[in-house]
Amino acid sequence: MAKLTFKTDNCKGCGLCVDVCPKDVLRLSPEKINKKGHHPVEAARPEQCIGCGSCAIMCPDFIIKVER
Repeated sequence: MAKLTFKTDNCKGCGLCVDVCPKDVLRLSPEKINKKGHHPVEAARPEQCIGCGSCAIMCPDFIIKVER
């Protein structure tokens, strides 16, 4: 299983990473709001992550780190 880490304070909630995830692991947090006023990305189902890294590649702000 891959390990995902996020710099949530820098997330602008664009959702590009959510859209590109082939296993629907990610979501924009429905309850959290970061210091920029956005709903940041979070791993809704981290056990389903295959470590492909598509989310990290797609993120324009480089807030996602995928470790295998």
